[in-house]
Amino acid sequence: MPRKSNPEPSTPLPRPQNIQELAKIAGVSAATVSRALTDTGNLSPATRDRIRKLARDLGFRPSNTARNLRTGKSGAIGVVVPLGHERTQHISDPFFMTLLGHVADLLVERGFDLLLSRVVPNDPDWLSRIADSGRVDGLILIGQSNQAEVIDAIAQDYRPMVVWGAHLEGQHYCTVGTDNLLGGRLATEHLLARGCRRIAFFGDPAAPEVEQRLQGFRDALKAADNGAVGGLLPVHFVPEMAREAIAGYLDLAERLDGIFAASDTIAMITIQALAERGRAVPSDIKVIGFDDLDITRHTVPSLSSIRQDLRAGAEALVDSLFLRIEGRTCASVLLEPVLVERGSTAD
Repeated sequence: MPRKSNPEPSTPLPRPQNIQELAKIAGVSAATVSRALTDTGNLSPATRDRIRKLARDLGFRPSNTARNLRTGKSGAIGVVVPLGHERTQHISDPFFMTLLGHVADLLVERGFDLLLSRVVPNDPDWLSRIADSGRVDGLILIGQSNQAEVIDAIAQDYRPMVVWGAHLEGQHYCTVGTDNLLGGRLATEHLLARGCRRIAFFGDPAAPEVEQRLQGFRDALKAADNGAVGGLLPVHFVPEMAREAIAGYLDLAERLDGIFAASDTIAMITIQALAERGRAVPSDIKVIGFDDLDITRHTVPSLSSIRQDLRAGAEALVDSLFLRIEGRTCASVLLEPVLVERGSTAD
């Protein structure tokens, strides 16, 4: 009796390259495969489960490009950091990284990718090119820099955009940011209450947020009417440039007894520069920053600061953007600053 031969092993099916190929293997239409993979339309649970299992077994992943063409959506949000006045600033700055981290987490929770761009504007069309690229469903700008006019022009036609920064009179775009004017007053009033009478503001007012903090600084000095005087050092946010400017200023300003820095980064550089010159903080000179980043708790001495609630700010940015993507209107959001007292301004 002849021996039966063992059957040849079945040839594994090749991985489908598109929905049409998967549909042919499954013996259904491409439309049925599309509905099964996107959980849309009227399909029986058995058909949907069979097609999904087949796709998993064959390692098939639907094309995002094809999906985007069908839906008219990219599935991504553009997050842009414009650096018009600080052209060499890095997004590794602790403030940027903190806010970007919160925004990224919130976008992922909504099922969106984040497309991050650091832009040094060289012409007025930089923002329109991003908005018209078709690569994103909306834009979040982290800061205005000196580009408020460009942003305002685009905002009149491009609705799905929200900006972190100062609210400016007459603007057409939606902003989320802290009340910088009030924050500037709180910081200055705190230094005045600690006995400071010769106070300097360290920060570059070319940025709208910093200009408002400077105005709060000046308002507080004027209201005090106690002989206190203030000066301005236009310090850049780039650490290397800030360090050089601060060192030169401190070499000349020996009678200074208080410093309000426009950011925590600038404040920390200031404390280091003072230590190098043998001037103790807070006994010789008191220093307060702005932002209240996590690192301020670990400086020596710990840094007093004006808190911006960056988590709440990120939530407002994302919520406002998706309202605008849906075609709904939303007002700008102004967050309340909070004075946080620590060792750098202690009595």
